[in-house]
Amino acid sequence: MWVYLAVLVGLYYLLRWQRERQVVSHLRDKYVFITGCDSGFGNLLARQLDLRGLRVLAACLTEQGAQQLRKQTSDRLETVLLDVTKTESVAAAKEWVKERVGDRV
Repeated sequence: MWVYLAVLVGLYYLLRWQRERQVVSHLRDKYVFITGCDSGFGNLLARQLDLRGLRVLAACLTEQGAQQLRKQTSDRLETVLLDVTKTESVAAAKEWVKERVGDRV
């Protein structure tokens, strides 16, 4: 029985080690679209991914939130105004993302 337990524990650590070794290559060529970037988790995530070199497309509800985020980040981060409760706003944001990303989706 101890042998089975040791094998399971060893397998667990082997899989964990292998998972931690996986990295995403060419981060500077990758885009990420984040909503809710005015404040909270979306804002924090946008700033962290910008620091790691990703190209961030950040959707904010207000112009004030977008301006504040642009001041805190590099030019890799671009903002768009988006109200997810309005179909027109979502459609406009979709076109904006297509213009930036192109066929790299």
